[in-house]
Amino acid sequence: MEQLIDKFGRKINYIRISVTDRCNFRCIYCMPKNGVDWKPMENLLTYEDMAFFLKVAARLGIEKVKLTGGEPLVRKHLDNLISMIKEIDGIKEVSLTTNGTMLPIYAKRLKNAGLDRITVSLDTLSKEKFKKITRMGELDDVLKGIEAIDDVGFKKTKINTVVMKTINDSEITDLIDFAHSRRYDIRFIELMPTDLIPDWQKYFISIKQIKDIIKKRFDIEKTDKKTNGPSVYYKLESGYVGFITPLSKAFCAACNRIRLSSEGEIIACLGHNLKVDVKNAIKNRNEETTEKLIKYSVEIKPKEHAMLNESIHSSMSAIGG
Repeated sequence: MEQLIDKFGRKINYIRISVTDRCNFRCIYCMPKNGVDWKPMENLLTYEDMAFFLKVAARLGIEKVKLTGGEPLVRKHLDNLISMIKEIDGIKEVSLTTNGTMLPIYAKRLKNAGLDRITVSLDTLSKEKFKKITRMGELDDVLKGIEAIDDVGFKKTKINTVVMKTINDSEITDLIDFAHSRRYDIRFIELMPTDLIPDWQKYFISIKQIKDIIKKRFDIEKTDKKTNGPSVYYKLESGYVGFITPLSKAFCAACNRIRLSSEGEIIACLGHNLKVDVKNAIKNRNEETTEKLIKYSVEIKPKEHAMLNESIHSSMSAIGG
C-alpha cells in the first residue's frame, strides 16, 4: 500500500467527506440568515460514488473518514454509506459530525451500520442563545439526540463548541460540566473569519483567553492525548478538554487531511480556494485518474492556511469545517 505524503513531509491519512451542502440550521458564523442556494441533488455524488473514491483513497493510505455536511443526517439513508465504507479494506474508523437534531431518528441505525463515534456541535446550553446562534434550531432537539446516542451505546462522543465573545463565553465551564458529566471530551474552537461576520474580531476570543477562564475554576494539565484532528488536549480532574486554534496558533504543520465535497471536488486546505475536480473520474469509475487526482491534490497542499486574507465562507458552510 502506498502512503500519501505531501511536499512538507506530512502524512495524509484522514479525509473529511461532505455528504450534502444542506443544513437545517442557519448558524450565524456558518450561513447567511436566509440560507444559500442548495445544489441540485443530481449534481451531488451518490453514496456509491463516495465508496468508489474511498476504495481508491484507502489504497493510498487514507485510514480514517469523517462524514460531515452541511448537516449530514439531512441526507437520507446515511447508514447505507457507512455500511459501504466499513467494508473497504484499509479504512480503520468512520465517524460523524452532526448538530444532533436528527439523532433520535438515526442513532440506532448509525450504530448498527458500524459508525465508530459521533461528535455533536453544541455552542450553548441556553435555549434563547441557541435560537440566536442557530436561527432556527431548538436546544431540546439536540439534547434528545445526545440522549439517543448514549442509549444505543456510542462511546468516545465529543462536543464541539465555537466560542464567541459576549455570546457564549460565559458558558465555558457550564459546557465542560455538561460534557464531562456524560464522560465526553469537549473541544473549544476559535471563531474563524468568514464573509458572514465582517466584524468577526469583535467576537473573537483566543484559546489562551478561554484557558484563563477555565483556570479560574479548574486545574488543567497538558497531555499527549491525540485524536484524528488538530486538537491539543488538557486533562482536568473531571475529563479532557481540547483546544483548536486555527488563528492564534496555527496547527498546519501537523495537518493530516484532505476533504471531498459533495459535488466531487477535493479540497486540499480549508483555508485556501484550491479545489481539484475529481467528479468525472469518479462517475466513470476510472481508478487510475482518480488516484492521480488524489495524489495531485496532496502535491498542491499548501504549507499553511490563508484564513486572514481569503474568504472561506463557501467551504465552511458546504463542507463542515
